[in-house]
Amino acid sequence: MEKVLDYIRESKAELKKVTWPTKQQLWYSTLVVIVVTFIFAAYLGLVDLLLTGIFSKIL
Repeated sequence: MEKVLDYIRESKAELKKVTWPTKQQLWYSTLVVIVVTFIFAAYLGLVDLLLTGIFSKIL
């Protein structure tokens, strides 16, 4: 049981050292993830459409 309590105390001490992002940083990071996801999805959709067209003509 003592090891568990030591782990919790050490974890708490380490979390105090963390530099947490501001709301603005968090918002911009979230926006970047969403935009990159949409760009990647559009790219994959375009490649899928292109390959489907090519293979449908071959087969």
